[in-house]
This record gives sequence, C-alpha cells and structure tokens, in this order.
Amino acid sequence: MDDEKRADELNLDLIQMVQKARMLHDAAARPSDLAAVYWIEAKAGAGLSPPPSAEAGEWRIHLTASNVDAVWEQVKALTIAGALGYKSKVSTRPAAGQAKPDERLLCVRTCDARDAKDVERVRKALREIGLTRLEYMADKS
Repeated sequence: MDDEKRADELNLDLIQMVQKARMLHDAAARPSDLAAVYWIEAKAGAGLSPPPSAEAGEWRIHLTASNVDAVWEQVKALTIAGALGYKSKVSTRPAAGQAKPDERLLCVRTCDARDAKDVERVRKALREIGLTRLEYMADKS
C-alpha cells in the first residue's frame, strides 16, 4: 500500500510540473505564432477567483486570425488580474474540418453557470473591451 501511495504522489507531482511548464509556455505565447498546440490559456492569479463548480460555463467569442493576438492580450491580462472568469483559452489554429479556416475561438470560463450575476459581470467586462458577439454555454453535467 505504501508503494501505491508513493506512486500516486509521484504522478501528482509530475502532473503539477507539466501544468506549471504549460502555463509558463502559454504566458508568452501568441496564438498566431503557434500551431503545435491547439489551445493556449491563462488562469486567474492565486486567490482572485473561486474554483470552478461542476456547473461551470463559458463565454465563446469567434475571432479572426487577424485580430486574435490583440484580443488575446487583453483577455489574458484581464483573466490573470481576476477581472474575468477563472480561466480563458484561445485556439491557435482552425479545428479540423472547420468551415471558416480564418476563425479562432476564444473561451472565457466562469465558475458557475447558475450564478447569473457573475456570468453577467464577465459579459459586461468582455463588452467593455469591444467584444459584442458573445455566446454563453453552460457545461453539461
């Protein structure tokens, strides 16, 4: 049993190391410069956002390859500062078979889709930076 417990701890340590490396990579990444990974993401700073619930959701914004970098820089900064949801991510390339190859998807995750006040707060913040074509989707539980 002690060997199993130690193996679990080592696996958790490895997962945390990979996640930390990924976040360091993503911190300086620009969507238009990458194609090797499909998403880059930013997370709210420690203690700035509650953890997501099982009822999380996301605002989805369709961008173009020509404006994705500028919009991502704004959203990333607001996410890290805790002014949006607990995490944001952006696609770096079109999805396989995507009808519009110039389109990129930006997702701003909220902690709880049932919290209408918080969902609206994030919508308002996104609109304040000029994002108006917003679609909200609650996670399916």
